[in-house]
Amino acid sequence: MDDRASRPPDHLTLPPRLRKLIGTCLIILLVIVWALGAMALAQGRVTTLPAFWQFVAYVVLGIGWVVPAALLIRWMQKGDRKPETL
Repeated sequence: MDDRASRPPDHLTLPPRLRKLIGTCLIILLVIVWALGAMALAQGRVTTLPAFWQFVAYVVLGIGWVVPAALLIRWMQKGDRKPETL
């Protein structure tokens, strides 16, 4: 079955190079903002928690940025594959 009907018209989609440039800039911004926020939380609020919750907080602060970054990467790669190569 042809999925062209479910896709937006070509004039409404971003070119792949522009989408990847925007995504790369957003990932860099995400990492910077996440790192600064994680440092601020880790120095302030996390140090007052019990040891177990400190561990949980550090794990979440350390790897929590992966989910938004993965969503950005998925968006950046959207439309890269040609239907005949699937």
